[in-house]
Amino acid sequence: MMAAAAPLAPSHAVVFLLLIARGLGISAFQQIPARQRCSASSAIVRMGNDSLFGPRVDDGEDVVLYSDDESSSDGDGGWGAPSASTETKKKRSNMSRWDSLNPKIKARIVKEAQERAIRNKKRREPAADKKRRLYTQYREMEKQSKREKYVERNTPVNSKSRRRLSEITPGETLPGQVISLTRFGAYVDIGSEVDGLLHVSQITRDEFVDHPRNFLSPGDEVEVRVVRLDPELKKLQLTMLPEEVLEEENVLNKHDVSEEEDDRIQLDEIEVDDELWGEIRRVTDYGAYVELGSVVRGFLHFMDHPMFGEAKGAHPKEYMFVGDRVRVWVLDVDGTQKRIKLTANRPVGLPGPRREIQWI
Repeated sequence: MMAAAAPLAPSHAVVFLLLIARGLGISAFQQIPARQRCSASSAIVRMGNDSLFGPRVDDGEDVVLYSDDESSSDGDGGWGAPSASTETKKKRSNMSRWDSLNPKIKARIVKEAQERAIRNKKRREPAADKKRRLYTQYREMEKQSKREKYVERNTPVNSKSRRRLSEITPGETLPGQVISLTRFGAYVDIGSEVDGLLHVSQITRDEFVDHPRNFLSPGDEVEVRVVRLDPELKKLQLTMLPEEVLEEENVLNKHDVSEEEDDRIQLDEIEVDDELWGEIRRVTDYGAYVELGSVVRGFLHFMDHPMFGEAKGAHPKEYMFVGDRVRVWVLDVDGTQKRIKLTANRPVGLPGPRREIQWI
């Protein structure tokens, strides 16, 4: 009688059963076809009729152990199957707020909006009345802006205490009040029968005056000097320059000298490319004014100076000094505006110095 075989361990029995199943081509677990699968995992037990586990005792249908597939649920509320409330919540989250409202509430909101639009349209003023109202408002604002610009004079315009021009002498220093500003100067009230013109060139010599508003404002109290006046034409010219500048530039007397008596060089005697010597009298942000002995001073732009470019970004006052004698050439002469434009660089078109070569 043969001895009984020793019992196998549980782990060895499982391995033995799996090897036999593999050899017979029987699979206890099979994958679901691709058309029935989803992103969630699932497992179905399929048991053959003549499998290792013996004959089937069920009706031959596969048993679903677990499933995360929402589409495969039968709605029986099993594990992993979505409920009806979950589907409703998802649908509501995808809907807009307006779509989720009750139809009766929608109808009431639409009706109230239409009634409000009709009321606003009836309350709206006609286009012609609105245009007339806006134009009137604009005119009032314009008048108010002009009234704010007006300066209250120290002496009324029609006052008998105002001096006549015939009582004023050139060179007299008087206090004044700035009344208005223009691009070419300022009008100053000195208590005379007319306002005097303070030209933009007579405000200061320290820097270039682009516009009088950079130095003056309506209502400012200033001290001016009378340059010239004409009682018949009712014209009065003023200046704010210091006395030494007035004497240097001969501002007060140059209008009293006729061209026949004036021994200075006239503009019609100066031609382009003429070589002249002069002295720098005033330096500004854009260049220097050079005294040439002519009726007007020439202007030398800082870019036409030989030292321009040696020091990058240097101010003209760093290489152009008052009192320096310079040799310049005439670039342009404007007889209408009485201007002379100069350059300190020798023009290229001028012939150079003649050199003679002697053969020995």
